[in-house]
Amino acid sequence: MEVGSLPVELWRVILAYLPLSDLGRCCQVCHAWRELILSLDNTRWRQLCLGCPECRHPNWPSQPHVEPPSWREALKQHALATRTWTQNGPEVQSTACLLFFRRRKDRRVWHVGPGCEYESLRGVLAVVGPYDRVILHPGVYEEQAEVVLKVPVELVGLGQLGEVALLVCMEQQCPTARLCNLVFMPPWFSTVVYKTSWGHVQLDNCNFEGAQLQVRGPGTCQARFCSFSQGSSAHLLGVVLSLLDSCDFSGSDTASVTVEGPPVSEKNWACKHLAVLARTFTSCGASGNSDSPSRGHLTGSSARQQTPGTNVTKEHVNSTDWQRRTQVDAVCRGTVIEDCWSDCDYSEGEEESKVGELTNTKNPFKLDYKIPFDNHGLSHLLKPQQDGSLPLASSSDPPCVIPEPFTLQQELNRDPEAQILAASTFGCILRRCLFREGKGGMHLSNYGQARLEGNVFRGLNYAVRCIQNSTIVMLRNEVCECRSSGVFLRLSAQGLIAENNIHSNSEAGIDIRKGANPIILCNKIHSGLRSGIVVLGNGKGAIRSNQIYNNKEAGVYILFSGNPVVCGNHIFRGQTAGIAINENGRGMITENVIKENQWGGVDIRRGGDPILKNNYICFGYSDGVVVGERGRGLIEGNHVFYNKGCGVWVMSSSLPQLLGNYITHNCMYGLAVLCRKDPENIEAREGNWPGQDGIGREGGSGERIGVDGEGREGQENFNEEGELFAWESDLDSEDERHSAHRSISVALVERNCINYNGAVGLYVKSSEPLNVFSNLIKSNHGTGIAVLQSSQLTRLVSNCVIHNGRGGVTVEKDCRVELRGNGIYKNSGHGVSFSGTGHIVETDVIGNRGCGIQVSGSVDIKVLRNRVQPVQGCGIIVLGLVRGVVHDNLLFQGHPESKKPLLHVEPGNETCVLRNNSVLRHNNSCSSAPLWVLENPPPRPPASPTSGLSSSQYPSRLGISMTTRISATVESGCHSGSMFCSIL
Repeated sequence: MEVGSLPVELWRVILAYLPLSDLGRCCQVCHAWRELILSLDNTRWRQLCLGCPECRHPNWPSQPHVEPPSWREALKQHALATRTWTQNGPEVQSTACLLFFRRRKDRRVWHVGPGCEYESLRGVLAVVGPYDRVILHPGVYEEQAEVVLKVPVELVGLGQLGEVALLVCMEQQCPTARLCNLVFMPPWFSTVVYKTSWGHVQLDNCNFEGAQLQVRGPGTCQARFCSFSQGSSAHLLGVVLSLLDSCDFSGSDTASVTVEGPPVSEKNWACKHLAVLARTFTSCGASGNSDSPSRGHLTGSSARQQTPGTNVTKEHVNSTDWQRRTQVDAVCRGTVIEDCWSDCDYSEGEEESKVGELTNTKNPFKLDYKIPFDNHGLSHLLKPQQDGSLPLASSSDPPCVIPEPFTLQQELNRDPEAQILAASTFGCILRRCLFREGKGGMHLSNYGQARLEGNVFRGLNYAVRCIQNSTIVMLRNEVCECRSSGVFLRLSAQGLIAENNIHSNSEAGIDIRKGANPIILCNKIHSGLRSGIVVLGNGKGAIRSNQIYNNKEAGVYILFSGNPVVCGNHIFRGQTAGIAINENGRGMITENVIKENQWGGVDIRRGGDPILKNNYICFGYSDGVVVGERGRGLIEGNHVFYNKGCGVWVMSSSLPQLLGNYITHNCMYGLAVLCRKDPENIEAREGNWPGQDGIGREGGSGERIGVDGEGREGQENFNEEGELFAWESDLDSEDERHSAHRSISVALVERNCINYNGAVGLYVKSSEPLNVFSNLIKSNHGTGIAVLQSSQLTRLVSNCVIHNGRGGVTVEKDCRVELRGNGIYKNSGHGVSFSGTGHIVETDVIGNRGCGIQVSGSVDIKVLRNRVQPVQGCGIIVLGLVRGVVHDNLLFQGHPESKKPLLHVEPGNETCVLRNNSVLRHNNSCSSAPLWVLENPPPRPPASPTSGLSSSQYPSRLGISMTTRISATVESGCHSGSMFCSIL
């Protein structure tokens, strides 16, 4: 018969009446017939799949409204799965194309029920032969004692699911068995309705109501389209491999699935067949989303997919765009931070310089009187590169190349350990299951192993709890609306958590503690009522390439000796800090993009001691980096830009090391070092808020004050076990805690670029010593460096302070400051305005519009061996009764028409000693070449091997991690109108 003899539409109508076996035979007639049969996917194949009493919708229970890609393929996979239980005998092994339709010739069918040959289950099981089928007619079958299966048998309920109910406790003592279309309820003497310790059991389309399924290794289990309700659960002890596919778990009193103990060394016959079935679903992270677009854009533009090592996208960011988004003036002109000092007011010298500048423009003098200083020790940061582009330190634009997160495939290619975990099939495998409205989802303990793929966990107390050296692999699951943490790891748990959607949980999305060490890759962790990821109590782990956003507390929260590696993540739009490291937390935090957070991008305090390298911290609604009371850490090579507050905010009682950072285009100060005992908001700055004593204890609560000043009541920490955590037993010793960093006793600011900020570049109001070495401070809207309070010595050494909108360096009364070896060039106000106590030694002060060095009101000052050339003001001017020494300075005349004296001391000052100062003035020649040059030594700051800013030559995207949450209130403090952030 030719296919073409009838219209194709008629053939489809005719073929739609054929049973499955006839469709299979028709496929073998010819190629045209085969194509015609395959075209019936949405009609006949769909009817056959949904009409099968042994299965449900292929996407049941989590997405029953979504149709599968192919109904025929779904039916094929179902047929393969239903035959697993018969594959232990040699007779069924066949390579024939009619494998699905092969049947055992000696199988018998037994009917049980009212009016049948047997009316009880126990009676028929006494006479069945191997692989016989027992059909149970509708009714309730109850046995008063345990029923034993001694031969392989198939038990099938007749009719709709729910019409056949078994109140039995069955023990399997045979190699294999299958149960289909049955409802299991516990008998009066046991909650366990089925158990096996060495055979394989296959469960298809069964319901468990208030009952427990128990499998003990080397026994195995395959459950498909089963429901576990009313407190039912599956308990697997030492299993080598078991598969739970498309099951529904609801209303559990404990964990819905418990996996306990390491897999036993002995394997039964079904393990190899289950492994094949598991791999049919495991498209695995190994082949996952390598073609998906990159995520986490800095400004919302789309990015191209990048190969490993080139995972960056060019995004042109400018102040106009950011100003429009944040609705603030990006330069914040006239920012006033202290009542007694304003960065907006011009000094008398600055006003005079502006008047003089206007006057001199009318009669410009042709002589080039300016001393060149372009070859100072940091000049390589300002000169154009070989391709003509400006280096980042000199560019008026922020970074335009922002790293994108790696895809899972790229991460697996970089990490062999993660690749092995992603491809592994071991222990209990759960896929496409739904866990809802119960106490717990999956519980692993005592070296248990499990793989979770494509499941949904919703409305539970917790989704996954992995403890006691257990191993978990979670791929592409959804974890949401849990009443405590979503995923909980502790006590040396480990594994791989990748490409999951973890959101809307009451506590942390992932909670890592007590030695747990998972690998967390490419997840979306968002919209949590607390933090995204919490690492504490010696927790570790690798947290890489995740998107962590829109959480109410810190995106990543590290405390109590937590020590993860946080690398390559996008952490954004959090309602508090992006990353918080407190209470002796540590960690390696590298190459993250931390943006658009309401509070600090990174908050470090109370013994927090991280390594913060090569991150992009930007577009924050408060400060970029906050180092609060007793904060420590190495902060190196970061790009901190376009934050609405300060770039970096440091409390003077902390001991950070800031090395080689780019701190640019922030709305307020570039770097602010503030005193611990400021008169206002003392509690907020010291981190003392109501409810703070509740940290780490059940019932801790307190008020949380946001950036806008509004408060809300704190939540009680949900401690599911009701225990009091004794953190003292989890903490490292003090020596271990700080072994990763070189010990320092003074905060260090070295080799940073602090440019184009809206107020002062470096603002100091400190009660502790501070070292500021070899920094480039350029083109800030306010003064380059302002020291308003410094009761202990602040050392400013080998810095370049250039092109700032006010003065170069300002030191207020009662401050102890040493300036040595600096280059202070072309600032709009005084080069140095000094009213404190200290030294100004071997500093070049050239081309500033106000005075070169102005000294006033000092108690004790030494001005030694400096080279000074003002534009038109005084070179060195001493105002008031200053006690000090001014000697061996070299002063150059600035503009030839300037009438200001180069060296001036007010009459009546007998306590200031002038000695061996040299003054050089112009002659009358009109030469276009500079009259003087700075040599022996060349222009300061001096060149040194460490003068270059750090680059991105650090190990990238390493990883370590762990899980558990602590009750901690989160508070904000306001710094006299600034939006400085604080987080516990």
